[in-house]
Amino acid sequence: MPEPTKKEENEVLAPAPAPPPGEPNKEKEAGTAPAKEPNKEKEAGPAPAKEPNKEKEAGPAPAKEPNKEKEAGTSPGKDEEDASPPGALPPGLGSRALERKDSEWSIGEPPAGEEQDKQNANSQLSTLFVEKPQGGAVKVGENITFIAKVKAEDLLRKPTVKWFKGKWMDLASKAGKHLQLKETFERHSRVYTFEMQIIKAKENYAGNYRCEVTYKDKFDSCSFDLEVHESTGTTPNIDIRSAFKRSGEGQEDAGELDFSGLLKRREVKPQEEQPEVDVWELLKNAKPSEYEKIAFQYGITDLRGMLKRLKRMRRVEKKSAAFARILDPAYQVDKGGRVRFVVELADPKLEVKWYKNGQEIRPSTKYIFEHKGCERIMFINNCALTDDSEYYVTAGDEKCSTELFVREPPVMVTKQLEDTKAYCGERVELECEVSEDDANVKWFKNGEEIIPGPKSRYHIRVEGKKHILVIEGATKADTAEYSVMTTGGQSSAKLSVDLKPLKILTPLTDQTVNLGKEICLKCEVSENITGKWTKNGLPVQETDRLKIVHKGRIHKLVIANALVEDEGDYVFTPDAYSVTLPAKVHVIDPPKINLDGLDADNTVTVIAGNKLRLEIPISGEPPPKAIWSRADKAIMEGSGRIRAENYPDSTTLVIDIAEKDDSGVYHINLKNEAGEAHASIKIKVVDIPDPPVAPNVTDVGDDWCIMTWEPPVYDGGSPILGYFIERKKKQSSRWMRLNFDLCKETTFEPKKMIEGVAYEVRIFAVNAVGISKPSMPSKPFVPLAVTSPPTLLTVDSVTDTTVTMKWRPPDQIGAAGLDGYVLEYCFEGTDDWIVANTELIDKTKFTITGLPTDSRIFVRVKAVNAAGASEPKYYSQPILVKEIIEPPKIRIPRHLKQTYIRRVGEAINLVIPFQGKPRPELTWTKDGAPIDKNQINIRNSETDTIIFIRKAERSHSGKYDLQVKVEKFVETASIDIRVIDRPGPPQLVKIDDVWGENVALSWTPPRDDGNTAITGYTIQKADKKSMEWFTVIEHYHRTNATITELVIGNEYYFRVFAENMCGLSEDATMTKESAVIAKDGKIYKNPVYEDFDFSEAPMFTQPLVNTYAVAGYNATLNCSVRGNPKPKITWMKNKVAITDDPRYRMFSNQGVCTLEIRKPSPYDGGTYCCKAVNELGTVEIECKLEVKVIYQGVNSPGQPVFLEGQQQVLQL
Repeated sequence: MPEPTKKEENEVLAPAPAPPPGEPNKEKEAGTAPAKEPNKEKEAGPAPAKEPNKEKEAGPAPAKEPNKEKEAGTSPGKDEEDASPPGALPPGLGSRALERKDSEWSIGEPPAGEEQDKQNANSQLSTLFVEKPQGGAVKVGENITFIAKVKAEDLLRKPTVKWFKGKWMDLASKAGKHLQLKETFERHSRVYTFEMQIIKAKENYAGNYRCEVTYKDKFDSCSFDLEVHESTGTTPNIDIRSAFKRSGEGQEDAGELDFSGLLKRREVKPQEEQPEVDVWELLKNAKPSEYEKIAFQYGITDLRGMLKRLKRMRRVEKKSAAFARILDPAYQVDKGGRVRFVVELADPKLEVKWYKNGQEIRPSTKYIFEHKGCERIMFINNCALTDDSEYYVTAGDEKCSTELFVREPPVMVTKQLEDTKAYCGERVELECEVSEDDANVKWFKNGEEIIPGPKSRYHIRVEGKKHILVIEGATKADTAEYSVMTTGGQSSAKLSVDLKPLKILTPLTDQTVNLGKEICLKCEVSENITGKWTKNGLPVQETDRLKIVHKGRIHKLVIANALVEDEGDYVFTPDAYSVTLPAKVHVIDPPKINLDGLDADNTVTVIAGNKLRLEIPISGEPPPKAIWSRADKAIMEGSGRIRAENYPDSTTLVIDIAEKDDSGVYHINLKNEAGEAHASIKIKVVDIPDPPVAPNVTDVGDDWCIMTWEPPVYDGGSPILGYFIERKKKQSSRWMRLNFDLCKETTFEPKKMIEGVAYEVRIFAVNAVGISKPSMPSKPFVPLAVTSPPTLLTVDSVTDTTVTMKWRPPDQIGAAGLDGYVLEYCFEGTDDWIVANTELIDKTKFTITGLPTDSRIFVRVKAVNAAGASEPKYYSQPILVKEIIEPPKIRIPRHLKQTYIRRVGEAINLVIPFQGKPRPELTWTKDGAPIDKNQINIRNSETDTIIFIRKAERSHSGKYDLQVKVEKFVETASIDIRVIDRPGPPQLVKIDDVWGENVALSWTPPRDDGNTAITGYTIQKADKKSMEWFTVIEHYHRTNATITELVIGNEYYFRVFAENMCGLSEDATMTKESAVIAKDGKIYKNPVYEDFDFSEAPMFTQPLVNTYAVAGYNATLNCSVRGNPKPKITWMKNKVAITDDPRYRMFSNQGVCTLEIRKPSPYDGGTYCCKAVNELGTVEIECKLEVKVIYQGVNSPGQPVFLEGQQQVLQL
């Protein structure tokens, strides 16, 4: 046989032509697909366990085994026993069977043996199974379950498990009534359990199965066998074409293959006896498009495998070192036959092992091994469908493989179909018998396959070997030639369906029906057949109102709520018969007058002068005659001003140029053969109303007024709908409309007028016809507004007989101004308000006198102007008429709590507020002596005292004490005043030493420091020749200095000024002698200085001062201290050291000590002490802190103060 060239191989792998339109799925059903989808080979692999014959579709090893094919070569072996090796593939073979998705002849893929070795290696390296499925045996019709378990402790997610039948058939998509896959997870033991259950096993379910588990890069697999034994007393049901049936997942027959598409539109030919044909030779010489036909006709269950074998015969033989002759690519044997596999070894000493689907074959009665020289022979006896598999033999490191195909015998038709006659509507059954139980049989009608379905009238029933085609409700369209086809024969018969004779039992009758009633046309015929209804020759369509009823032999046409258009000629025609049943329907309707367009009392309003055309819809069948009348006088049709017009569906009353006298009641009378109708309509002629009378302005505000008016005398025959209001300024002639929506009332409030300007208003009345003429204008009026209420009404003072009130002016006064105030009061428990001031007062303070002691009064105040009194301002609570004793309190301003410093000649004006009732007595003293009022002016009021000095002198310095006394309560306070002046000159300035260009000076402080500390000195020099003074040093703090950079040869005098916060002293002290800067050199001797001792005991440079604090606000106490070594600072309250208290914070920076008290309360008041300690001494300084509590705006350091008018309870 010639070897295929590379070009020929490419032709084999060429894309398949597109399938014909009528057979889109034929490739898939036949187990073929385009070669561009090689990864889908598993879909066309072995069938599920329920029908092991399907694994023949998987065919020989997949395309992943080109190397193996090369090992096998293309030389056919010699036939032995019943085995029949295939013939050669024709050179022109290019069928789609060779190019389908499971065609496995792609060049360059690894051989299946190598892939199996890799999987076995992976299985050894990575073991995932904790329990592997074990092989088992089951009887036909029984169930069996295989279980695999995987440990999940080291797995992050669920592993992937697949079940296979044979080599490649993935059973996941074949689950159905015979195969179920289940998986569970046990949380406690963390084990996945995977189950495969085979239900109602058949003999052809036997075979080799495989379970694979993968997780990321881990892989494990296990193979096991299933043996199916025949039940006692039963014979196996062999069905070759059952392997060709496949249906969808989840259906009752899921998991089976269905190649019914191959038989569509096939002509049924008479069965003829044919001589036995060599299928291999037939396929070799046939066209690719005839492969599938040949496969069904000759019972080929694995067309794919046979085509693979044909292609392998074209492969180039690969030379083998171990085998002198390898196995043929494929063997075929009939079921129950015997097959012989032979290989010839190059070295007879090599050990040979035989394998089936990767499992080693051991010698048995079924498998017999023979050695003849270099030949190694294996016999397989009594071949069954489970033997359909891949076989390979190994010798050393080499192996060769082959495929064995087991073929089943064809199914014959044992009982032929018979011709049948039937009537329409009857149930027809066509029956035949075949040679095998549950065989796959195809039914055809006129050559086209019958595919039964849930909505089809065709049903196929199988009873063992009997196959029955059932036709429900036969029709004439079912008349045809029906045939049945099996893998080994066919049969046909004719079915004739005729009509039964028809009799009319109840004919249709003519009907006359009132409009709105039900129309029912009924007839009865002798047969239960369908029919058609027509009206006036047109088909009748069923609607919500029209129903067509067919119940048995009775036919009805029911029309609910008959309409005029339902009238006509109706005919019922039975289907398939030429008989007609006619009937006439006549619809009548009494006359009716439709007044829905009118109002409830049937009144029609028309405007005077307009034309009225009143159209009233009418109905009735036949159309009625209409007559209009008024006051028993008929209105005739014609051309008068008032006339009637009649139409088939309406009647019209026409009035040209309506007048007031046309108002009245008009009558309509309708009449036809079905009855009469009457109605009355009231016509009303209306006009615009008369103008209203002039309005009255009853009340006036700042920019508004209130006006009223009376309705017009005549409303124009139509109710007044509302009014429009206009206004204008008296001096203007332009009116402005105030409302765009009708005012329904006879009162109105114009707004947004200018205060103080005169206005007039007028009214328009409006009805449904229009707007009246305007009314006469109102009398002129001027908008004026009362003021807003006074504000801040408070109690100023209370005695045993009087109450003094004060308030603030109104926020808004307006153009009318403010004439004064009226103060009123009433006693608690009464509503009689008494005017306190007989005349208006212009002040905002007034005392109510003559009040009974211990009484309680309410007070209010009003502001009055030309527009009247404003709304009153009330005091919020009753006032007790009784003198209130308030302990005195002095409010020292913050800047007076420290020493108050002023320069000589400046004015001193200090205001010290205080509290106390009744008016307290005040006493001032200076340094314990009474104040000389000739030098110091004291002015006192009810709430404060003022100390005034026009021109301060140093004699005015001192401690001023203030005493405030209310009866037995006394409060004191002190103020330190210091009047300062410029200091005097230093007492003595002398020259201590002269050397080189330098002069050492020293001086003594002045006797008079100006009543304040000396802050520094200013030093000047003057040349004796010119005596012009120049400043050398300013703001110098020490009492000695060295003057440098003097001119050699000159003679100098020096003088010194003292300085304080007021400035330099008026005079300076000059040195008595001069300092001569000698020209000749002089050796300067550095003076010897002793180390200065900076040690100093602690001393406060700024003391603590008494402080007032407000409760809830942070307060600070400050002082400054110096000392060397740096003193340790300790704060104490009431002689107790403050430590670790979160309410206090202590700071010390550059000698400034600060104590911060966070949100103090009255309990934080007391005596605070700052203590400074170092090794040279201890010093303390104290101050008092008083915490005030605010009650109703009043600060109180001690006890709360009640509201004005209430008695205060004092706790002493």
